[in-house]
Amino acid sequence: MRLKKAIILGIPALLLTSAMAIAMPENGGIGLQEPVTANMEEIVGFHNKIIMPIITVIVLFVLVLMIYIMIRFRESANPVPSKTTHNALIEVIWTVVPILILLGMAFPSMKMLYNQDDLPETEMTVKVTGNTWNWEYAYPEHADTIDSYISNPLNKAAAEAAGKPYLFAADAPLVVPSGTKVKVLITSNNNLHSFAVPQFGVKMDAIPGIINETWFEVYEGKEGTYYGQCSELCGVNHYYMPIEVKVVTKGEFQKWIANGGAFTTTTAQNSLSGDMLTAAQE
Repeated sequence: MRLKKAIILGIPALLLTSAMAIAMPENGGIGLQEPVTANMEEIVGFHNKIIMPIITVIVLFVLVLMIYIMIRFRESANPVPSKTTHNALIEVIWTVVPILILLGMAFPSMKMLYNQDDLPETEMTVKVTGNTWNWEYAYPEHADTIDSYISNPLNKAAAEAAGKPYLFAADAPLVVPSGTKVKVLITSNNNLHSFAVPQFGVKMDAIPGIINETWFEVYEGKEGTYYGQCSELCGVNHYYMPIEVKVVTKGEFQKWIANGGAFTTTTAQNSLSGDMLTAAQE
């Protein structure tokens, strides 16, 4: 009963409370989405300050080299082509330079991966389970008040009515507090899935029989609704496994827990009733 109550009470309240900004991909956007965690900030910095300059230099170098070759060694300028087949210096350079570039990329990337993989002392835990095809969320530390619940995608009509993006929106989002280190336990009931929220810097496979773990901490002041999707080819409805995360203040989260999965104490009527969940899978 608590599961049904949490969904019926929680969904309308989640749709009506907090006029927070919705963070999501933008049409025509360039670059990575705005980071709201320290790990994602490291990823964006690594991409913008290290990877992109290296890629740009390599592309420009190859472009200039190709133009030089086409002009310098064109047929009209070289009626008798060179028969040179080896150049020791060039061979050493094109072997050593790529190695140095890879080493230069390896050290910061390994540090970044270590920070993501090495879980700090977290303050709360959520469990994420992939199904075919939806997500199940549970709060092990609050199991006495919040049962696990299923998060289904909203169909197009329901998403538009709620003012949410179609194929990103869910009827029951994962709710977490800002300024809190959250451990995420990730598994699957059937086939491979992948739990990914780009702005958190989180992407972890959900594998049957195995519990993987990751973590994130959304900056205080960055409360809002964030979106991700399953990032593993899990089957015919792979595209229909959105991840919606509602980040609230610690006070609002405690209120949500105390109210059994609702932000208000008023019993809200779910006018869509079971039709929302049914329609979401059509």
